[in-house]
Amino acid sequence: MEVAIIGGGIVGLALALGLQQRGIKSRVYEAAPEIREIGVGITLLPHAMRELTALNLGEEARSAGIELHTSAFYNRFGQKIYSEPRGLAGGSPYPEVSIHRGRLHTALYKAALERLGADRIHTDCQLAGFQQDEDGVTLAFRQTSTGESLPPVRASIAIGCDGVNSVTRKLLYPDDKVVFTGINTWRGTTRRKPILDGRTYLRIGSIRTGKMVIYPIIDDIDGDGNQLINWVAEIEQPTSTMNDWNQGGKVQDFLPVYQGWKFEWLDVEKLILDAGTLLEYPMVDKDPLDRWTFGRVTLAGDAAHPMYPRGSNGSAQGLIDARTLSDCLAASTGNPQSALKAYEAARLEPTGQVVRANRSSPPDIINIRVEELTGDRPFDNLDDFISHDELKALSEQYKRVAGFSSTDLTKP
Repeated sequence: MEVAIIGGGIVGLALALGLQQRGIKSRVYEAAPEIREIGVGITLLPHAMRELTALNLGEEARSAGIELHTSAFYNRFGQKIYSEPRGLAGGSPYPEVSIHRGRLHTALYKAALERLGADRIHTDCQLAGFQQDEDGVTLAFRQTSTGESLPPVRASIAIGCDGVNSVTRKLLYPDDKVVFTGINTWRGTTRRKPILDGRTYLRIGSIRTGKMVIYPIIDDIDGDGNQLINWVAEIEQPTSTMNDWNQGGKVQDFLPVYQGWKFEWLDVEKLILDAGTLLEYPMVDKDPLDRWTFGRVTLAGDAAHPMYPRGSNGSAQGLIDARTLSDCLAASTGNPQSALKAYEAARLEPTGQVVRANRSSPPDIINIRVEELTGDRPFDNLDDFISHDELKALSEQYKRVAGFSSTDLTKP
């Protein structure tokens, strides 16, 4: 069996490594002319770390990032609403790690070069189309940098791991488009001293009045004890104007929302103004599909189920896709099409549930609920409005849907 993996991002490379562990050959075709460390921060929840550990990359990810101990929720007045221990501190068998996306991607890329061989990782290859027959699939690529056609590629099956703007998915669903509901985001990184204990994932405010997600991604980045802090500003607006992708952000477009957010433990306005990197993104997803698999072609990761980046769960679900698909192909007896259908049957509904949960009841539903109950005003005693047990129940509900509750996290 020869597997063509379209897309050399986190999911594509994890799939290649998982197949290699199971003795299945693959080739990766990445549209970017070269692999570079781009992007900002992501959080690897315990079930994502479970999958990386199975690929023998858990410790590398842990050392390249920051192990988080706490998840904390605050209102826009700087008052703590709820907090809970996370990862190993919360009793999980796996840590929760925040990391620069580029560092994680580089670790996967280097592992793929070493284990698969450089001849099996092809960059500058943009998918142009494919045709299937009884024996396999023929893929057409063009060189991204020049637009010139490349020689056709023959494979037993093809897996589209090419992200939210997947060409593979577009070929299967020509009318496919993203869903935008008026939430725009700006993402930045700032060097500064650790916030609180330097191991906390923070959600402050709500999308209705301005929300900030803040967490560290690199420890002691300059030798002076400063961390690289990743932050995301999320604002819901009654507009159809959607931010561009990965464009340089303009601070004046969103800073007025956060003026005056100065707490004893953090000056949010200064955090934004001191940013060394500032990008803009729209918050988008796509409606869950009824079908990913068409004969010898299927989808994985964001190509299959792009979701709102509200629960730090996109990378975890993509990594679970990669492991599940690897297992199904390893268990197949010369019938890869049936393996692709088994993979789809295992993953279609669970990922659809996460997409829907990220829309309606993400982790920051805690912030929204408290904002509603208190009338968006500072409180003297939060228990007068909602109990700690009720807040915990909201948190546990999302964990169960996402697949990292205490009963889900067993070691492989």
